[in-house]
Amino acid sequence: WWDVDRAAMTAVEERRPVKLQYGLSFYCEGGYLFIRLPSGRRLSYVNPRIVDGKFDKPALVYDGVDQTKKTWGRIDTYGPKLVENIVQAISRDCLAVSMLRLDAAGFRIRMHVHDEVIVDESKEFDSLQEITQIMGQPIDWAPGLPLRAEAFEADFYKKD
Repeated sequence: WWDVDRAAMTAVEERRPVKLQYGLSFYCEGGYLFIRLPSGRRLSYVNPRIVDGKFDKPALVYDGVDQTKKTWGRIDTYGPKLVENIVQAISRDCLAVSMLRLDAAGFRIRMHVHDEVIVDESKEFDSLQEITQIMGQPIDWAPGLPLRAEAFEADFYKKD
């Protein structure tokens, strides 16, 4: 958490790129703080800056939509919150890779919800093992990341 916090603060304050392990990098460009993910996709934070924060410490802020007030304004952030954003984004990227693989294998994906893929197929097919095998395959940009999937069948969408 605190390595991510320092990397983001350094990138904003010194306007230089900062690299961390696992292919994460932080840099400012054109009024944005970017976090490049292992997949190559970027998270972006508008108008990043360092301000006097709580507890007499510098704080990283950016502009965005306040999730409580639903208005545009200043948003405070710090390492643990950025790590949460990074983890969620990497999870989404892993799901996207799995969805492309499932599509290439001929599965009819009807929708996805967070970390779930909903596949539509005839009752005659028993593809749960193949689907979980495909979704658990290693990803080139995430070597060593342990992946696995669970599956179940239902006549309509529901949470397991």
